[in-house]
This record gives sequence, C-alpha cells and structure tokens, in this order.
Amino acid sequence: MNDVDDISQLLQPGRRAELDWFAAEALPEQLAPTLAAMANSQGGKVLIGLDAVGAAAGVTDTAAAIDRLLQAALALDPPLIIPVPETRLFDGKTILTARVPPGMPHVYAADGRYLRREGAANVPLLSRELRLLIMQRSDTSFETEIARGASLGDIDWNKAKLYVANLSGMSDMNVDKVLLKRGCLVEQDGALRPTNAGILLFGKEPQRFLRGADITAARFAGDTMSDRFTRQDILGTLPDQIKRAEMFLIDHLRKGVQLGQTMARDEQFEYPLEAARELVVNAVAHRDYQISGDGIRLFLFSNRMEVTSPGGLPGPVTIDNIKDERFSRNPVIVQVLSDMGFIERLGYGVDRVIDLMRLKQLRAPRFEERASSFRVELYNEVEAAAAEAKTAPPALILKGSYQGLDINPRQEIALLYLHDAKSNARITNSDLQTLCPDVHPETIRRDLADLVTKNILRKMGQKRGSYYILNQNEAEPVAVEG
Repeated sequence: MNDVDDISQLLQPGRRAELDWFAAEALPEQLAPTLAAMANSQGGKVLIGLDAVGAAAGVTDTAAAIDRLLQAALALDPPLIIPVPETRLFDGKTILTARVPPGMPHVYAADGRYLRREGAANVPLLSRELRLLIMQRSDTSFETEIARGASLGDIDWNKAKLYVANLSGMSDMNVDKVLLKRGCLVEQDGALRPTNAGILLFGKEPQRFLRGADITAARFAGDTMSDRFTRQDILGTLPDQIKRAEMFLIDHLRKGVQLGQTMARDEQFEYPLEAARELVVNAVAHRDYQISGDGIRLFLFSNRMEVTSPGGLPGPVTIDNIKDERFSRNPVIVQVLSDMGFIERLGYGVDRVIDLMRLKQLRAPRFEERASSFRVELYNEVEAAAAEAKTAPPALILKGSYQGLDINPRQEIALLYLHDAKSNARITNSDLQTLCPDVHPETIRRDLADLVTKNILRKMGQKRGSYYILNQNEAEPVAVEG
C-alpha cells in the first residue's frame, strides 16, 4: 500500500478520537490541547498539512512544522515525548504524521487544562475521571495503598500460612515477610499494615473494607433480565469468590447429553466450562477495585453468558489489541492468584477463551468497553460458518427435557440414538435394551410407549415386528432449557 492509499484510508471515517488534522501553519498552542487529550485517552495520530475538510494543502517548510509540533508536545505538563513526526506524500503534497502512543505513563495538561478525547472533540476530564486516571498511571496503585481502617487482626492468617506453605522457594520464610514482599502488607511508622490487595486476598471480611468487591451471579429464564431468576451474592476473599463462582456455573449452566461412538452418555455444558471460568478469573484479577459502587456481574441468559467488571480496559489495552497487548491494573493480585494456580501471570486468557469457543464451533466472544465497565459475552449458538458447512456438533438434548417435555435418561438415550441419521432411522425394544442392559424390559417398553404418548415417537408395526421412529414433527430437535 502506498502513502496515498494509506492516508486516504486513514481519513475516510473523518475526524475521530484517534485522528485529527491541522493546517501547515498551526501554532503550538493550537496543537497542544489535542496532543494532551490523545495522551490522556487511547493515543492517536495528528496530521499536519490538511485543510478543514481533509484535503491535501501540503507543508512547505517541513522543519518548521516539525519544530512547532514538538514544541506543542514539550509544552505540556509534564512534557509529552512522542516519536519523531514522519513526512508522507498525499495527492502530490507533503504532509506530516505524528503519533501519540497509547498507554502513556502520566496525565498531561495543556495550559493547565486536563483534557480527553470524546469523538473529534477535546473535552475536560471530570474530577472523578481525573482521579481515576491519576491513580491508574501513578507509581502507587490502589491495590498497594493501605486498607483504610484495617489492621493485622483483619488478616486470616490461616489462609496466609497455607498460601506461603505452597510457595516454591518461600515456604521457609516468615508469613509476614512473604506478604510484605508480595505487596499485601506495607510498613508504616515501624508497623505492618495490610494493603487493599492483602485484604482482598487474605482478609477475614474483605467487603467490610472494600464495598463492591464481590460478584453478583444470576440465572435468568429468558434472554433478558426479568423477575424470573436465581441469584447468588458471592462474597469473601478473591480466591474464595472464584471457587464459588465456578460452583455457580456448574450448578446453573445448562447441560446437554449426547452419545459417543461407544454409546456412552456424555454430558456437556452449553459453553466450555474452562472458558466460562477463565472469564470470571480475568474479571476478578483485572477489575478496578477503587470503583466501590458496583461489583462484578455474572449473568446467565437463555442465549448467552455475560461477565461485566467495573472499570474500562487498563493501560494500552483496547478491544482491537486485547488478544496481544499485556497490561495489569492489579499486578499484586495477579501475582498471588498466579501463585495459587488461578491465572497465567503473563496473559489474560482471552486467547484461550476464543480458542475454546472455536473448538466447540460456537460463536466468537463479544467484547464491549463502556465508560466505566468492560463486558464479555459468550453465546451458545453455533457459528454461521459451521452451521452452513453442516459441521456443527450433533443436536443436544438438554438434561431432563426435550421439546419442553420431561424425559428420563433412558428416553434421552433413545432419542440420541435416533438422531444418529447415518444408521439409526428406527429403534426397537431390543435396541434400547442393549443400550440400557441393567434396565428391566418392561421399563424399556413403558419408556418407548411414553414417548409415543408425548407425540415424540411413532410406533410402527405390530408385536414382535414393531419399531419406533421419530414423529415427522419432531425431525428437527430444538434445544430447550432443562
């Protein structure tokens, strides 16, 4: 791709949060607010030498234009260090491109004003936004601050001792020294005090000191929030929350059954359990704990699973680079959870979630960043490409239910047998007896007769020559909630 194509493609969506342009003669005081706003947001590009509508006007004195651009960057408080601007040809004219990298280490002010990008505009940072940004980019993070009102007596030392005992190379160290080394304790005026991370990881009552540091888990009957739901408020330390959230998933994720080649009955969750668990671990490890008004939300709907965590994506991480970029808002929490085997320290697990969903031929996860939260959604529908190629997993009969009707495990096996279209167009009493050898023949007969009564099967033939086929209306099974 040549310069013209590159610039044309860049300009096509117009001015936006990550792109703005100026005339060749733009002064440092005109450029500085945009540079500061981009540095306080997700970075971006500034083009010099375009007119108001984005047409090439050109830069005649390149050195002077670069000098004005760098003056604007260095005039910010603190000075903004950016890569040297580059020259490009666009419609036969020379223009400059300057890049403001994402994830800058400071909060920048232009002429005393703290700004951020909102669309194509530079807008003032609200007081709360400014405080959060300063906290995120300062050397001291919220997790390593002293937990207000907490003392060493608020640490569950049995949990701390168990953690240290399982640490490779540190098991013979004093527990308080290990917690100090990890950032769970700090020394103040000659005494040890627990940090926010220490309380979250090892506290007796973490939510007493950090409100909102919990998980609200709910299973809704349909695909929207309604008054029909099962709810569980998950409290305690972060390791305990992860374990309890996993149990909630095991108890409330819908399960389907299918028969393998050996006709063994195999139960499967509507999503890969490891992918669902990974999302919970990521939310617990990387959420913004200084947002006290809300906790993590784990919501299960009929068609999807949502995990929403307080705080946007940290540092330079964006929706576009989430698979590759690595940055931790809570390095102390991540390290300890890694020590405990909950999380891979160098990654977010996003790659693994995507791969697990792909292996099950399910729709790719959806990521959404809002003003003060981040959400991941898993869908239990087969991705379109797999459906079109007819390579989707065989239809599942959800545990205890088929087409909204109650069925027992033996009836599940009979229906799965019939849905093996390659060879099983019919089933007899003897076939089902072979599949369920420990069941009395009379029970087998009643099970098949019951499926006929429910209009799921149709009986063909008489006496010894009788067999059962799927009712024509039931040829295409629909998975329903059990």
